[in-house]
This record gives sequence, structure tokens and C-alpha cells, in this order.
Amino acid sequence: MSARDVAALAALLADDTRASFCLALLDGRAWTAGELARHAHVAPSTASEHLGKLVAGGLLAEERQGRHRYVRLADERVAHLVEELASHAAQEAGRPPQNLRAASARSAMARGRTCYDHLAGRLGIAITGAMTARGLLRQDTGFALTVQGVDWFGELGLPLERKGQRPLVRGCLDWTERKLHLAGTAGAELCRHALDAGWCVRIGSERAVKVTADGERALAELLGIDPEILR
Repeated sequence: MSARDVAALAALLADDTRASFCLALLDGRAWTAGELARHAHVAPSTASEHLGKLVAGGLLAEERQGRHRYVRLADERVAHLVEELASHAAQEAGRPPQNLRAASARSAMARGRTCYDHLAGRLGIAITGAMTARGLLRQDTGFALTVQGVDWFGELGLPLERKGQRPLVRGCLDWTERKLHLAGTAGAELCRHALDAGWCVRIGSERAVKVTADGERALAELLGIDPEILR
């Protein structure tokens, strides 16, 4: 990769609208161009122009269903890049929320959220810490599931299969907690299960998730997590 390639990649995100699109797509879902236009408060024609650049640059993947055009982040590597940039930007900015609504949204995101397709915030950190304390996950020589950890996923009905070059587990820097949370295939499967089983529900229009009463009981039984940490 040349300096020109790096500059071209940086230029794709050096725009408020395109950066807003990528941050929104960190929820792991596919959005229509119209939904992203409303999210970023821009005209549909403006959104289409920016989306074309992001797709051409390899940051977004496009899907078409009938007349509808959907876009999502191209892969986990792109999500990791955007999250890392968001983490760095948050540290540099350090600005307090400007109003009560913004403060509430930030608090909800810090408590629990999805980071592309895995859990982040205090929720993600609590799960990662509990798995490590119980010998299911190792962090001393990088992230790695133990034999007990693999068995634990199997007992949950979540057999882990490697998909392409994606790692089974990896650590992802949490921009609110400044610690690593569980990502990779294992992190994605656990997040999917938490949402499907009703342990967590999405709230608001951002990536925030809330742990339900069922989720509190399940996480306490399975990992010994104090429900108060999740509230």
C-alpha cells in the first residue's frame, strides 16, 4: 500500500456525512439510502453521491432487493477501523454532551451497545471480564478461548466455526471503557444469541442495547455478573 492509498482511504472518512453513515452502520445492520439520508439530515441525492464513493472505496457493500438499495459495512475489518477512529476521536474531543437528550444517549451507549456485531460498553466489558475470571477466555497472550470456553459456547448451542479469515476471538478497544471487549466470531455469536434470546433489546435509534430482566438472570447464572453493573 502506498501513501496515496492511505490518503485516499482517509479522504473517504474526512467528510461529516460519510463519517455519519459509517458510524450509523456500526450497528451491524443494512440501511437504505433513504434511512441514512434522514439520519445524517441530508437530501437523498446527496446521500446517494456519498454512498457511491464509500462503496467504490470498499468501505461499504451494496445489496439490492427489488427497488430498494441497502448498504452495510463491507466487513469486520472496516467496522474495526471505524470503531478505532471513533475511540481515538472521543479521547481527543473530550467534550461534554450539549443537552439532556445527548447526555442520555451517551449514557445508554456507554452502558451497553453493539459494536458492529458484538457487544460493547459496560455490558461487553463485564462479559469479557467474567469470561476471563472463569477461565473461559485468556487475555495474557492475546485473546484466546480456552477448552472450557469452547465447551461453554457449545453448551449454549453456539458451535463456533471459522469463517474466512475472521479470527475466532479478538480484543476490540472499547471507546467508552478504554478496555478490550470480546469480538471476532465468538463475540458475534454471543451478541446474536443475546438478542435472539431476549437477554438484550435495542433501544433508541443508535446502537444502544438494554439488558432485560431475563438477561440479568441469565448473565448472573452463566457468568456470575452482578445485575447492578448492567443498569
